Amino acid sequence: MGKVTLALLQHACGERPEANLKKTLAFATKAVRGGAKIICTQELFRSQYFCQAEKHDYFRLAESIPGPTTEAFSRFALRHRVVVVASLFERRAAGLYHNTAAVIDADGKLLGVYRKMHIPDDPLYYEKFYFTPGDTGFRTWKTRYGRIGVLICWDQWYPEAARLTALQGAEILFYPTAIGWHPAEKAAHGLRQHSAWETIQRGHAIANGCYVAAVNRVGLERPEGGDGLEFWGQSFVAGTSGEILGRASVEREEVLLAEVDLERVEETRTHWPFLRDRRIDAYAGLTQRFLDHA
Repeated sequence: MGKVTLALLQHACGERPEANLKKTLAFATKAVRGGAKIICTQELFRSQYFCQAEKHDYFRLAESIPGPTTEAFSRFALRHRVVVVASLFERRAAGLYHNTAAVIDADGKLLGVYRKMHIPDDPLYYEKFYFTPGDTGFRTWKTRYGRIGVLICWDQWYPEAARLTALQGAEILFYPTAIGWHPAEKAAHGLRQHSAWETIQRGHAIANGCYVAAVNRVGLERPEGGDGLEFWGQSFVAGTSGEILGRASVEREEVLLAEVDLERVEETRTHWPFLRDRRIDAYAGLTQRFLDHA
């Protein structure tokens, strides 16, 4: 496919889902004007990050797929001939909910979904209360502008997820994200936390010879009071050798545009043949929870 412009939509989220959808579509329109061909939203963009508390009321935020958001983005994709990756709180059935990304091709067709596989349960990230672990496996889709894979937030920390997606031919890995600092911890740990987040994802790009695009939100969100979470923004695109091709700011709402050359995937993988030299005969232990070594 050659060169393709990616757009990551980084912004704050308010309390009203319809307003957040309208805002995200406006950012997507701005991305189109900038030449974007593949557009990715941040994680759960239709709401504030409600997983800061365990409340049954928040299940009302979920929607079906297909549903209002995928229909809106399908119309948008068809109108502008762009690919869209949209992150949603999916209501699959009564009592069955997922953290899901929908992939829509440039003809408006819903190609499929990826359901978040790794579900965290940490202070202010109580996702296990809401989300059933994904059952789609790791997937890729051949879109009009290249073969892409999608993983979601906590999936970012797992090399296995990136590898299995890359092994299906992904040229770009997209990571819709909602990650931030606990304000009280920021001074002591903030720099190290952010550095770890970016570094491991750049490592996925290097190890797999593909592009990585991570899109995060910004702003302080306190839906349940308290200190809340301060999202650190800094959405970025990494090249096939892990180099930063574009990085958004810490606090500003913006559309991050980055041009990628998909021919670099083939070039990188032949010059750095990590896939060729994998010892697949020796990796059986990866399917174990832990290897006793006493």
